[in-house]
Amino acid sequence: MTVKTNSADWAWLKLLCLTLIATLTFEHSQLDLRISEFFYANGRWLIDKAAQPYAFIFYDLPKLLLILLGVYLITVLIIKYRQPLIKTSLPSKSKFDRFLTPLSVREISYLLSVLIMVPTTIALLKGMTHVSCPNHLMVFNGDLPYLNLWQNIVAMTPAKCFPAAHASAGFSLYGLAFLPTLRQYRYRIFETVTVLGWTMGGYKMLFGDHFFSHTLVSMLLSLTIACSLATVCFKKPMIKKNENLARFKPL
Repeated sequence: MTVKTNSADWAWLKLLCLTLIATLTFEHSQLDLRISEFFYANGRWLIDKAAQPYAFIFYDLPKLLLILLGVYLITVLIIKYRQPLIKTSLPSKSKFDRFLTPLSVREISYLLSVLIMVPTTIALLKGMTHVSCPNHLMVFNGDLPYLNLWQNIVAMTPAKCFPAAHASAGFSLYGLAFLPTLRQYRYRIFETVTVLGWTMGGYKMLFGDHFFSHTLVSMLLSLTIACSLATVCFKKPMIKKNENLARFKPL
């Protein structure tokens, strides 16, 4: 039990190492260029950045839905905090109850933290890495040379494309997979969120806004953040509870 628990506690570190490995592998190879060549032909990308209905379906709509989800969770959190403590142990008959999520206050707080921290962290990294988008590069009819991550940081390239921010908004929903209440749906949630995030990231790749590695690193980093926060919010209390129970376990 202890070995399993310790392994789960350090899962975030393994994910972080995997993120760093993926970053170094793609940034010091030509894999990104080779993949992006599939989306670029005859001097043009597969679709135009402003082309409709693609921009609405894969960019505007997901962002709107995620914002609405955040507003909904904040509203529910406020309502749950304002409910009298006595009602937490009794079935409530409020007409608004059917619109409230069954998640606990701790779980809602955790999910909100992930939804906020993932895009914020990615946005901060974008401002520090200065990595160019494919459509900025000379090899794709742009103005900038292709440089690796360290070269871009040193040169302070006027670009902010790594990791992928738009995809990170979708990947932030990985937080759902770590909720104790939804444990039985963990793998289904993981699969669904992965498809959602890569759909959002893949859309940006079609017109040269991101390399493959930008979305991959965004996915791994999102998982790392969600896992590390879950370790803090859920694992430690469970471990303490198990230890307390073990003390009173009859011999």
